Amino acid sequence: MENKIYDVMILGGGPAGLAAGIYAGRAKLSVLIIEKGADGGQIILTHEIENYPGQPNIQGMSGQELIAPMSEQCMKFGCERVSDTISACDFSGPVKKLVGNRGEYLAKSVILCTGAMTRFIGCEHEADFVGRGVSYCAVCDANFFTGLDIYTVGGNGIAAEEAIYLSKFAKRLIMLHKGKTLSVTPDVLKELEENPKIEIRCGVEVADLGGDGVLSEITLRDVESGELTKISADPEDGMFGIFGFTGRKTTGMFEGILDMEGGYIRTNAKMETNIPGVYAAGDVRMTPLRQVVTACSDGAIAAMQCSKYVGSLK
Repeated sequence: MENKIYDVMILGGGPAGLAAGIYAGRAKLSVLIIEKGADGGQIILTHEIENYPGQPNIQGMSGQELIAPMSEQCMKFGCERVSDTISACDFSGPVKKLVGNRGEYLAKSVILCTGAMTRFIGCEHEADFVGRGVSYCAVCDANFFTGLDIYTVGGNGIAAEEAIYLSKFAKRLIMLHKGKTLSVTPDVLKELEENPKIEIRCGVEVADLGGDGVLSEITLRDVESGELTKISADPEDGMFGIFGFTGRKTTGMFEGILDMEGGYIRTNAKMETNIPGVYAAGDVRMTPLRQVVTACSDGAIAAMQCSKYVGSLK
């Protein structure tokens, strides 16, 4: 592997990276997929998926169950794999370079599929209830909380949009924000205030979560006084949901190298960045929807563009 120049390097083994590997491998390109952890990225933390088109089990399946066949397909089509954490990149020449803890990797083209990390709510026992009441994706999980009380955390425009969407499913929706006021436009604030299901509580933050197996208790802290208030789910419901919309973050490695906006990589419809031979796919790029299905689409497009780019070099 050392000093080998691949046709394409794929940084990240999530849905976008694996889809790119499948399409690039089928196109007879030499492919190296670099992933620092387990395949799947954030999706492997998802306990139940029910909206991936054509999934084998339409009743619902875990992220791991969805990702495993994608990994096997990459192997089938000849993708090489390495586990490493990339800390630097050089895209200035015709051969692109990624530098990791274990070595340097070279290729004629690169697809960046590093994803975007959800910023956690930041309260006690949050991790214990991920997939059991705690979520960070309204489109993914809203349906699981139909007819239940839903809490959201965050006070910006995105949090407001997600709250409005979730209110279609919720019995009651409570927006929690530690600031004194929401950071939204007047028209969005009006829409929130006129929604009979939505209640806005500012000046509070989530201190702790609890429950027996599923989320049924939330402890709130008053930002000014520090007073704690415990809220329990309706006994008839047995649980409620809480969605964190405090933002996302991507790797800062590409700042100053690629065109970016708000931490995300700018691409065109062909997944091309501002540097020829460098592509981005999935959650790391500017996109209106961050879902498995769109990440796979991005990866497939990027791989086919790599095939054309590498072919033009010969």
